Amino acid sequence: MTSITVYDGANTIGGNKIYIEDKGKGIFLDFGMNFKKYGKYFQDFLKERSVRGIHDLIHLNLIPKLNIYRSDLNPSDLDLSPFPSLNIEAVLLSHAHMDHFGNIGLLDQNIPVIASPTSIALLKGILDSTKQSLNTEVAYFSKKISADDNRTLKSDRKDYIGRDFICTEDYSNTFKDFLFSNIKASPRTKTEIKHGNLRDLGSQPTQFDIKAFDVDHSFYGSTGYIISGETTIAYTGDFRLHGKRANDSKKFVNAAKGASILIIEGTRAKREKDISESEDIVLNNCLKAAEEAKGIVIANFSGRNIERLEIFQNIANQTKREIVITAKIAYLLKSLEQVDGINRLKNLLIFDELKTQKRYWEENFLKGDETIAANYIDSIDIAKEPKNYLLCLGFYDMKHLLDIKPEKGTYIYSSSEAFDEESELDFVRFNNWLKHFSFIIYGFEIIKDKGRLKPTFQKGFHASGHVSKKDIQWTIETIDPDVIIPVHTDDPIWFNNFDKVVLLKNGQTHRI
Repeated sequence: MTSITVYDGANTIGGNKIYIEDKGKGIFLDFGMNFKKYGKYFQDFLKERSVRGIHDLIHLNLIPKLNIYRSDLNPSDLDLSPFPSLNIEAVLLSHAHMDHFGNIGLLDQNIPVIASPTSIALLKGILDSTKQSLNTEVAYFSKKISADDNRTLKSDRKDYIGRDFICTEDYSNTFKDFLFSNIKASPRTKTEIKHGNLRDLGSQPTQFDIKAFDVDHSFYGSTGYIISGETTIAYTGDFRLHGKRANDSKKFVNAAKGASILIIEGTRAKREKDISESEDIVLNNCLKAAEEAKGIVIANFSGRNIERLEIFQNIANQTKREIVITAKIAYLLKSLEQVDGINRLKNLLIFDELKTQKRYWEENFLKGDETIAANYIDSIDIAKEPKNYLLCLGFYDMKHLLDIKPEKGTYIYSSSEAFDEESELDFVRFNNWLKHFSFIIYGFEIIKDKGRLKPTFQKGFHASGHVSKKDIQWTIETIDPDVIIPVHTDDPIWFNNFDKVVLLKNGQTHRI
């Protein structure tokens, strides 16, 4: 008998943790961080305590109460033995967004991750270029040991341990070398990455027959899966049909025809109506804004949305501006190059931040390459002719404007809308920065609603990474499954518009 248990993600956008079991063995579909749950207890300056391992997460029900986690993350006063154990053969990762991978690093180190080489390279790039935390420790981790009080944990400050990975397609030696390299360490340290096993799906790593398909999403490397055992299950992950790789999603949907079970995302199910959107519409609207700009142009979009970056590269070319990205974006682009050999940094400038401490991932991997190092640009040079540049900066990069000191400019917001009151307040602060420098703003504006300042968003400057309601319907009708299980949605009830829907709550199981 095959069973499907949704441990998380049944009624929230993100946090997918879906377990498929057959004959006493199983696989997880994603194991992501549930931002909505975390947000009930934590914010920027109130975080879970890393010195307590998974203690806080277990007691606040932020991760499933299962005995499946790394033993080094269990402090002495946390006993997982009463919780069920699972015989997990692998985690199938749909893509490298935190709400899909953010809790994988907590899992027992012997559980391998199946993912596209692109997703794996991005996992490594994200971990290399950010502050290491339990939420990003997927590609490798630093083992924890007991501190003086054995209820607390600390890093053993020795070698990093790499997780086992299974690629959905062939990979190059360049990719393998990058995955096993320790670029984050100072030259003075001798830490290495004790790499795990790396193989491909041809090794038949699980009892299931797993087929992986590229799908269109706002993040490169996104994958849909068809899993066959006693029954056939299709899992969309996050996908869409209105991006430049829409045909990939359509190929996946057509390949999944006749699957018995369809596990499908419903991020946009709660929207009152579908709106016409595409990356072409985004290009046209953002291009018009940039053409009318008199001073510097700043574009704000997710730094991990490479497709949106390509749009702004196009805009920079058409408006005869030079595009400037942050070092973190550059590092991810260089990470992608290790997979497909495409030099995406050609003709891109990199903003040289003012800082006192070296970031060794940057020193070793970016500035260590003379060609890339030559493309770094200082705020002083931008300030001389600001009208010549298009800067890709996010909210936390606004501080750099104090070094450039633009007298005017154009700001284009091309990313997701605010999702709660806390993020709405971020936009109010954001607006204060932009008004201070006399920017003309496209993409959002601040209004007063019931005595409170909040943002309202202009359509046409951002295209969702998720499938529309109309395209959900097409997907379901094309695959024609016996059972539909919605996940990654805050409106699962909407799916009752279709026959054969099974609405699972977190922790509930559907048996076939």
